[in-house]
Amino acid sequence: MTHLNRRKALALLGGTVAVSGLAAPAIAGNAKIKVGALRFTSHSGNFIALERGYFADAGLDVEFEFFQAAQPMAVAVASGDVDYAVTAMSGGLISLAQKGAIKVIGGALSEEAGIDGQKFLASDSAFQAGVKTPKDLAGKKFAVTQAGSSFHYMGAKMALAEGIEMSFTPLQKVGAIIGAMKSGQVDGWSIVPHIAKPLAGSGAVHIIGNVADYIPDYQVTTVFTSAKNAADERGQTESFLAGFSKGVDDYAAAMIDLTADQDAMVDLIHQYVYTDRPREKAAPSIINGTMRLNKGAALNIASIQDQLSWFQSEGLVDADITLDQVVDQSFVDILGA
Repeated sequence: MTHLNRRKALALLGGTVAVSGLAAPAIAGNAKIKVGALRFTSHSGNFIALERGYFADAGLDVEFEFFQAAQPMAVAVASGDVDYAVTAMSGGLISLAQKGAIKVIGGALSEEAGIDGQKFLASDSAFQAGVKTPKDLAGKKFAVTQAGSSFHYMGAKMALAEGIEMSFTPLQKVGAIIGAMKSGQVDGWSIVPHIAKPLAGSGAVHIIGNVADYIPDYQVTTVFTSAKNAADERGQTESFLAGFSKGVDDYAAAMIDLTADQDAMVDLIHQYVYTDRPREKAAPSIINGTMRLNKGAALNIASIQDQLSWFQSEGLVDADITLDQVVDQSFVDILGA
């Protein structure tokens, strides 16, 4: 197992990634932890667990650290600046796992039949020029945060299925991609529905396909931690997963099953997502972002293997890294084995 500081973790990735902030050391007993998150509806399991006291009930004092991309979050977890996080698989995360710094310990967001999921988008200028389906993105610019990001994986899987080639354009942050799509600097992108649908509704972009049509049962995001926490802080890690899972259950009841108060849930999520908008304008986007969060943080291991194999086939990670180096399967139920 490798113990890394932030500088060493960055060095493993070529020093190209910036972490958005540093966490304080955990207090005695590991009760105080820092959790990495994005301001997406898909991270609501953590938000609910904090606001409804599920983390506190599990003996954890949680503080959030917010990021704008997956790879910096992986660096922060590897270096110990953040204890747990939920984000997509990335080349950086896999490489850090190979170095013994990170372990995936569960699943979060997933594509599920019957639930509206992630979308392929075309910029308005590309759409007006004839890009009406994902296949029409042949020869066009497809936006990603970084090479080896989930956006890269989704775009490449679609391109392979359609037998086309695209140019992948790294823009580092979701906000930068949105700006580039609006201005027509890039032609295509894939993103969660709570971002895709409002953009399409404004006319700035157009929805041209569904990610699930190309990657069914895609395990979009994972729960992960440092290898040290997975090995040496099992009780704390299980407590984190227990609190998170209760938040996920509440989210499913209110947003998917509609057996709990959706308005109250939207109010809670709005404290973290679309905070710059009034509630009445934020609510439709929050509701549009409803996708499945895996019950009990169960992990679709077949999807993780597919992602790992793709990263290896593209030369984005070493060819000899194994699934066991990336995933600790002992914490949650394993699906798709």
